[in-house]
Order: sequence, then C-alpha cells, then structure tokens
Amino acid sequence: MPSIYIETFGCQMNEADSRYIAERALDAGYTVAHAAEDANVVVLNTCTVRDSAERRAYGRMNHFNALKQRDPSLRLVVTGCLAEQDRDRMQTLAPHVDAVFGTRELVRLGDQLAAWSPAFRPSSFDTRASRTAQDDKDGEMLRFAMGGTADGVTTEFSHLRAFVTVQRGCSYYCTFCIVPHVRGRFDHRPRREILAETAERVARGAREIVLVGQTVNAWHDASGADFGDLCRDVAALPGLERLTFISPHPKDFTEKIIEDLAAIPQLNPRIHLPLQSASDSLLRRMNRKYTLAAFDEKLRALRSRLPGCAITTDIIVGFPGETEEDFEATLAYVRTGVFANAFTFIYSPRRGTPAARFEQLGKDVVFARFERLVAAQNRITRSYHESKVGSIVRALIAGDSKKDANKLTAKTPDNVTIVAPKTPDCGADRPWLDIAVEHGHVWGCFGTIVGHASRYSDPVTACAPVVDLTALRLLPLRR
Repeated sequence: MPSIYIETFGCQMNEADSRYIAERALDAGYTVAHAAEDANVVVLNTCTVRDSAERRAYGRMNHFNALKQRDPSLRLVVTGCLAEQDRDRMQTLAPHVDAVFGTRELVRLGDQLAAWSPAFRPSSFDTRASRTAQDDKDGEMLRFAMGGTADGVTTEFSHLRAFVTVQRGCSYYCTFCIVPHVRGRFDHRPRREILAETAERVARGAREIVLVGQTVNAWHDASGADFGDLCRDVAALPGLERLTFISPHPKDFTEKIIEDLAAIPQLNPRIHLPLQSASDSLLRRMNRKYTLAAFDEKLRALRSRLPGCAITTDIIVGFPGETEEDFEATLAYVRTGVFANAFTFIYSPRRGTPAARFEQLGKDVVFARFERLVAAQNRITRSYHESKVGSIVRALIAGDSKKDANKLTAKTPDNVTIVAPKTPDCGADRPWLDIAVEHGHVWGCFGTIVGHASRYSDPVTACAPVVDLTALRLLPLRR
C-alpha cells in the first residue's frame, strides 16, 4: 500500500487543507506516514505570510531532495500559498519538485494522488522495509534539520476536533497581507455543503466543530443569510457538542451576528478578534477598515452578550511608519488586560503587497518594541491561566503531550492548553476530561485528571488517581 507524508506551515486554512489532502489520499488507498523517509509521496503545504515561513519552506524542499536522490521514485509535491505565489519561480529554485498545486487546486492534487497510486509497486515498499542503520540515521538527521512534524496522521483522537472550511480568500487587501493575492477574493461555500460536511463529521465522532475561513464572519450566501445564520444552522445539527470559528474580522461583527452567536449554547467562550495595532494612523496605513474606538466597541459588545468569553488577538509590531507614539498606544491598550492571549508578530515584508514598498523600520527598534509588548501580554496571559488554579475545568483530549508520552494534552472550550498525567481509562469514547488545575503558566495550565465524560454535557465519571512514581522517594528495604 503506498503512503503519503504531509508537513504543514501556516494558518488554520492550511491545516484544514492538509486534512483534506490526507482524506483524499486515504480514499485513494494510501496510508499516512509518520516520517518522510517512509513515504512514496511527500507533500509540503506552505505559507507565505512571513519571510521566515517562505525561507523555511524552500529549505525544507532542499532537505527533501536528499530523499529523492536516495529513492528517485519518490514524488515531492508543494502546495499552499507559496506554491500559488511562486509557481514559476519555484521551478528554478527547487527543480526537483515534481508537482506544484496552488491553493485553489486541491481537487486536482487529490486526483493526481489517485493517478500515482498504481505506479508505486510493492517492490518499492520492500526497499523501505529493508532500510539500513545508515538510512535510519540519515532520516533522523533530516527530521532534526528543520524540526518537521507529520500532519494528517490518524490517531484515536484526531477526529474529535474537526475543521470545516466555509470560505476561502479575502477581498479586504490589508496592505501587509499576501492572502488576497495567493488565495483570491472571497469565495463563500454554499450553506448546504457546509451543513452536509458538518453533519458527516459529527456522525464520525467529532465533538467540536471549527468553522474556518480567511475572514470567516464575512460569509454569506445568495439567500441573504449571514455568518450568524450559518452558525445557528450548524448548532442545530443533531449531536453537535461544541462550536467555534477562526479567523474573523472586527469589521464584520454586526450586532445581529453577535446576537446570533449569543443564542448558541454550544458556542465556545472564546472569540479571536485581530487588532494588529491600536494606533488609528497605523490602522489606516494597514487598510484595516476600523479605528481603535470601533474595535473596542465590538469587543465590548462581545463581552456584554457573551459574558466570561475570552478575547484573543493578533498584533503586528514594527509595521512601516510605526512611531514610538503608535507603539505606545498599542502597548497601553494591551496593558488594560483586554486580551486573554495574543499572537504577536514582527512585521515581515511580503513581495507583491503595498507595505513591502514602504520605508522599513530598523530591526533594533522593532525587536526592542516586540520584547516589551510580549512581556506585557505574557504577564496578562499567565494571570489568566493562574486564575483557573483551584478549579476543575472540562477539556477535550487533543493527544499525547509532545514533551512527555506519559502525559496528555487537552483543550478547554476557551482554547487554553492543559497538560495532565494520563489515566488508564482515557480514551476517545470518553474524550471530555475534568481536570483539577494546579499550576498556571504562559503556555497554559497543568493539572490532574479527576474524571471523564462521553459528551460535553454529561455528568462526570470519577477516574482512579494516578501515582507519579518518579515523584516518590524510595526507602531502603528492611530485612
């Protein structure tokens, strides 16, 4: 049976695309590999939002060339935003890439996988099964070089949180953003398709649905239905337990949509509201289509109608033209504690965007501002997580902890990561965990599992306590 390996860089749209690729591959008779050296087809799903992601993608393509030299039958595929932007240039920079599929060509990629499948004869699998110790060492070095991790690999928990794409592209043309140029203008998926896919995901065991779009709350259809109507329809599907979405635009949160969201009992108490900057002059240069006052009004409306909801955000530091006064306005707004968490980025010029032609700031100034902003938000985020200490929270299993296989990772409805030692009765049939929170950190919380439930609304079933043998002091035996 042929196998496919997928690596993903970028946003939730790319994650959703990688899941689609994996599902098409499975339908075509592939298995999903944990390591590139075990695969017949290697897919690199790329991002071009920041320069670092672009450079990393090209570096990763060159690393995969070592696998192609060892096994010429290997197919290397590049997809995602960088593939859309650099389709012609990529053939020069990485001529060993076998196929390039843009963001709007995933169906063609699925068809190509099906066409390639018969070409991978059993003899090629036998070759992989007889790898030498040196081959294993080379493969380990390949993974170490860029830190790539496999995506699309099915685990017993992978189906619990399902991404459903509702919209692609964006028509707002923020001056820093490459997305409209590589993913195109708004393309809203028909409501019937969204509802049909969501119902299928729930029937297959999804406990949480994530509606995904580049500007998700701008979704609408020909009937006049808006994003609030769509969320109500999704929430009305039998068996849906939790609902969330990513990534909205502040401009598109109308009073009606907020009212609709407030009427949905399954809605997760977390709204991502990208700010980017708290300076009105900088927001105009970014073409963000709102002022700080308008943004704050939307934030307060969400807080009023969704009490206890965690608001998270995106912030760019060092955008061209940012003065110290502009930065201080952003820092002051963050320090008010409005955001439970923030994804903070240093501005990166993107080829083809207006801001790339603006006069850029000095790196020393930008890095210093970035450190100040991160330090301020980290104190607030840590405090938010520490506020959970002493409480019991319900969280959905995400999988094993990346740092310790004896622990697992779970996500609370407000999207806080919680790590806890495993218990013998943890499983996908009872994926909701009640966790007693013991410590709060910037990255999330640590605690102990005290119970589990099959559905979010079910009463808790207590579980046996876990004894951490590494924490015990061994006493000498007495004879």
